[in-house]
Amino acid sequence: MMNNITDTVKHLIIINVVMFVGTLTIGGSAIGSNTLFYDWFALHFPQNSAFQFWQIITHMFMHGGFMHILFNMFALWMFGTAVEQRFGAKKFLFFYMSSGLGAALCMIGYYYFTFYSGLNTLTDAGVDKTQILETLNSGMYNTQWQQIMGAADMQQFVSVFNSTMVGASGAIMGVLVAFGMLYPESKLMLMFLPVPIKAKYFIPGIIALDLISAITGQSFFSPGNTAYVAHIGGALTGFLIMWYWKKTQFNKNRWD
Repeated sequence: MMNNITDTVKHLIIINVVMFVGTLTIGGSAIGSNTLFYDWFALHFPQNSAFQFWQIITHMFMHGGFMHILFNMFALWMFGTAVEQRFGAKKFLFFYMSSGLGAALCMIGYYYFTFYSGLNTLTDAGVDKTQILETLNSGMYNTQWQQIMGAADMQQFVSVFNSTMVGASGAIMGVLVAFGMLYPESKLMLMFLPVPIKAKYFIPGIIALDLISAITGQSFFSPGNTAYVAHIGGALTGFLIMWYWKKTQFNKNRWD
């Protein structure tokens, strides 16, 4: 069955696996923030001194655990192969990377809104902005901030500043959207819900669950630290690209 994998999907999976091995072996022995590799290539909040411009790309090839990469690579193979067969290699790679970038930008936008809401509260209370950023970049925070903004808001404020994002999920959500629009009558099933559902219903349902999770914070089928806004951003980017390609003569491979 794996013989049917397309070239671009195969190469993307190989890069993801190589990066995951790097996370395990370079600069530390544990998965996640304890490794130097993770610090280099995970996407950090742009105001954090750990942020580097290349992380907007490299985070798409990083994963936080075995199950994380396993499920993402399975989805990439399962749906990406079918989409690449319709698009061709170059068009698929453009679509995949664009969806991943869209996911990252949506997540960063959400984080900026959250962070600057807290920052404005502190500066309105007379706290110096430069001092706030210097304190956060030193890995600390001022307990007096809690008196100004409240414990929950301060925790979220500090958490956003120290946040990292990894995973191919945003790009894969774009691929899912493309699959649903290209093969709407295909029947899909969740592993734990063996009921066949047409792609044109299944995939919007998955996106709706992510939207509900983003709004409520309630996780359904994924870990609580999942970047739901990034999922939605990847899906939205994928939809917009598909819509554009449907409506215009973008190239000779335009789909009908």
